[in-house]
Amino acid sequence: MKIGSGATPRGGSGVYVEKGRYALIRSQNVYNDGFHHDGLAYIDEQHASQLTNVEVCLGDVLLNITGDSVARVCQVDPKVLPARVNQHVAIVRPDPKKLDSRFLRYLLVTPEMQSKLLSWAGSGGTRNALTKGMIESLEVLAPENPTEQRAIAHILGTLDDKIELNRRMNQTLEAMARALFKSWFVDFDPVRAKAEGRDSGLPKPLVDLFPDRLEESELGEIPAGWWVASLPDLIDVNPRRSLRKGQVSPYLDMSNMPTRGHSPDVVVGRPFGSGMRFINGDTLVARITPCLENGKTAYVDFLEAGQVGWGSTEFIVFRPKGRLPEEFAYCLARSDEFREFAIQSMTGSSGRQRVAVESLSHYLLAAPSKEVAAAFGTAVRPFFSKARVAIQQNRVLTLLRDTLLPRLISGELRINDAERMVTDYVV
Repeated sequence: MKIGSGATPRGGSGVYVEKGRYALIRSQNVYNDGFHHDGLAYIDEQHASQLTNVEVCLGDVLLNITGDSVARVCQVDPKVLPARVNQHVAIVRPDPKKLDSRFLRYLLVTPEMQSKLLSWAGSGGTRNALTKGMIESLEVLAPENPTEQRAIAHILGTLDDKIELNRRMNQTLEAMARALFKSWFVDFDPVRAKAEGRDSGLPKPLVDLFPDRLEESELGEIPAGWWVASLPDLIDVNPRRSLRKGQVSPYLDMSNMPTRGHSPDVVVGRPFGSGMRFINGDTLVARITPCLENGKTAYVDFLEAGQVGWGSTEFIVFRPKGRLPEEFAYCLARSDEFREFAIQSMTGSSGRQRVAVESLSHYLLAAPSKEVAAAFGTAVRPFFSKARVAIQQNRVLTLLRDTLLPRLISGELRINDAERMVTDYVV
């Protein structure tokens, strides 16, 4: 097995190009659920030639070896090749005659293996890190025959394909909700169309809810009859929630806050200590660097009825006031306009900058009529409901995937039986 760690090109981020032939894979591209293209950097041929010893090949397993994302693992996406990795990512390339790389990736994302890697990473200095020696000493249990390994990986891959299909559907649903928010509450498309006598594409009952002209305000033009509001006029910021000290409640760690999509992958029960509290329908926004810039935002729909969850003190909790639907706050928090404002409002020492809650009173937006607000909720609520069902299914599929692997390796479950079981879930 070959293990190699990457390097940063001479000149650092200053040598990145907008779109080049060579991708530079960084830790932000490596996730346990697969390769993420967001933030993928590129370098030119000259700088790539200086990194020939960290060249990524088809099938390579990528492992994050430093920082908060340590132990995250995936296989490289063939679409990004040719590629190099920076110093925060290791290339793990098994001998194909002994160990199938796709099978190895599934071994490394099991809860048991992740726990071991995280434990090792935290055993050294002040920063989480995995060394080449640690990775080389890792013992894995696998069938001797690579053909059997590939068969097992194929079964697990079938589950992953369904998980990815659900994830893409949810991305589309969220994009539709956010596009509608921007159209109605940022660009005022229905009002402009009505004022110009154009067809907005909306049904007449919806068209009738919008005014037929824009008027000047301190924000510029806004729909007639709407008013300029500060964010706290419309959104309850950090509303009070009650939890007893030591009460075991759903806990969301900052590391599990989603950077895309609205729902976290991992929520665990933990005795309440101190932190922000939330209920279903709340929106959570990371207020500290680099989590805010990375887009860590969540819509809470994963609690049981009446439950109160809690999480990091670095969350800001949004709850729309009476006239606005709950989904409005999430779409607002994900909007480019709000994110740009929040990032520019950060204060504090380098590396520990955060958004002060008080600064949110300076964020102004056009407050819609209650009829338009209600119509928005009616329009986007089915998107969130459908996404919630897919997320719940993905959690079941993930659990099945993680429990199948040890049973297949041990021989407790035959491959043919596992194939039938998986078919029942994905058809």
